[in-house]
Amino acid sequence: MSAVMESIMGDNAKPAGNSQGAAVAAASQAQPASVAPATTTRVRSARKRLAAGGLFMRVVPPVLGVALLVLVWQIIAMKTASFPTPWVTLKEAGVMFSDPFYRNSPNDQGIGWNVLASLQRVGMGFGLAALVGIPLGFAIGRVEFLSRMFGPIISLLRPVSPLAWLPIGLLVFKSANPAAIWSIFICSIWPMIINTAVGVQRVPQDYMNVARVLNLSEWKVLTKILFPSVLPYMLTGVRLSIGTAWLVIVAAEMLTGGVGIGFWVWDEWNNLNVPHIIIAIVVIGVVGLVLEQLLVALAEAFTYEQVNN
Repeated sequence: MSAVMESIMGDNAKPAGNSQGAAVAAASQAQPASVAPATTTRVRSARKRLAAGGLFMRVVPPVLGVALLVLVWQIIAMKTASFPTPWVTLKEAGVMFSDPFYRNSPNDQGIGWNVLASLQRVGMGFGLAALVGIPLGFAIGRVEFLSRMFGPIISLLRPVSPLAWLPIGLLVFKSANPAAIWSIFICSIWPMIINTAVGVQRVPQDYMNVARVLNLSEWKVLTKILFPSVLPYMLTGVRLSIGTAWLVIVAAEMLTGGVGIGFWVWDEWNNLNVPHIIIAIVVIGVVGLVLEQLLVALAEAFTYEQVNN
């Protein structure tokens, strides 16, 4: 009888033990399930904080910088009666940009036509500099004899101010427009030559050894090895050149006259129209920034890992 009772009690006790173990197992399995959402929530909140911090750094510092500039501008305008306030300049800009492409006479045109005329001169001078400077840079970097021959010439002429070449252009071309293009050409060519030559000289020697072993022609060495490796350096020279060209054209047009943003600024100064001068300064800066960013994006698109390292 006792044996039967023990067997019955044992049978009844086993399910109780199994249910307790199942409860413990269920609790242990439920614990990670409760921890996982908490971890996911923390990760998401951390990502939101990082995104908010990145947005803050991208937006707030530039806005504060612009606000500081406007504040300094307002203070200068309050202390100088002839200097326009930001509000007056903004109203003038609204009137000016309502019709930027008007044309009343050759000397009375909208700011849009003047910017386009300056960009045309920059494009011509810059394009000629690229056609001459980039191949010359490849040759100087590839041939040591040419590097030693042109090195002193580049070192001598590169520091010369671009505007110092303007009288030479006027003397040779007998016209203001080709003289301005000549000034753009002479100031744009040096960064292209130097950066391209440095890029060619920094091509890994292993590449050239492989080309020598494979007995590649000079054309294949140029197109398959040199050009892809030198392209980031070359684009850096192009980016530096376009910035210099845009700086020089404004000063050159002030001296040569005609249609152009530089001449337009000087003409507005002669008319004592200071708000238009400030607007032109902003336009010059915006156009230069756009050109710079376009070429930076182009350079980053063609930058190879081996050059970066």
